[in-house]
Amino acid sequence: MFYFIGLGLGDAKDITVKGLEVIQKCSRVYLEAYTSILTVGKDALEEYYGRELILADRDMVEQEASDILKGADCSDVAFLVVGDPFGATTHSDLVLRAVKSGIQYRVIHNASIMNAVGCCGLQLYNFGETVSVVFWTDTWKPESFYDKIQKNRANGMHTLCLLDIKVKEQSLENLMKGRKIYEPPRYMSVKQAAQQLLEIVLNRREQSKELAISEDTICVGLSRVGAEDQSIRAGTLQQMASAELGAPLHSLIITGHMHPLEIDMLRLFAIEPETFDNLKMTDSSTYTS
Repeated sequence: MFYFIGLGLGDAKDITVKGLEVIQKCSRVYLEAYTSILTVGKDALEEYYGRELILADRDMVEQEASDILKGADCSDVAFLVVGDPFGATTHSDLVLRAVKSGIQYRVIHNASIMNAVGCCGLQLYNFGETVSVVFWTDTWKPESFYDKIQKNRANGMHTLCLLDIKVKEQSLENLMKGRKIYEPPRYMSVKQAAQQLLEIVLNRREQSKELAISEDTICVGLSRVGAEDQSIRAGTLQQMASAELGAPLHSLIITGHMHPLEIDMLRLFAIEPETFDNLKMTDSSTYTS
């Protein structure tokens, strides 16, 4: 059997009982190490699980999938994913490869950012399409995520923005020269995401385009959801552009239409409480009576 096992969002103890039992009986256990991070490292996981873990980076998963699946037709192999195996990042390719090879698979689910964002008080069924916000460069500034936010806002839906992670990335020079030298890991912050969104708002305003959001749109910043040092801050997009939420991982929510109870919940995390007192006046597209 090939197992996809979710690890949850916090530390080693977030594993389910079922997941831990499977890990301890497997012949090999891989730890997917490029789409997210836990608050603890590989060593802490190995100590708690009582098993050696094989780090599976992007290159291994994409280019050496056959090696990961090897032997799973006659023994148990586990593939560990932070959050839920089919949450923010799906691993459908591994599923299809396993089935094609005649290997049975099973999924053991866990909490992911996709449902844990409810901790801020916004109701999960009021969320629209989730978007990814990527790091901009001097020459590459895609805005496709803004267009998806615009569609969600038009339907009154909230938008969960998953922020970029750069792990085991090569510089252009090293990539062209074939040198296996990697840049330090980078994790986008709520502040950086908000600054990019503000730049898009400015650009589209200058082009006289209809705006989906403004500097006054209510947003929610979250960091290290599920950990003991979890942080939640609520305020305008402008306020988010200078908000400090601590260590990664961060997520950003752009609100849509809000129920009064949702507004009351966000007041608990307000950067400036008066922002919510004047909500109807500052951003009529966010709240309607």
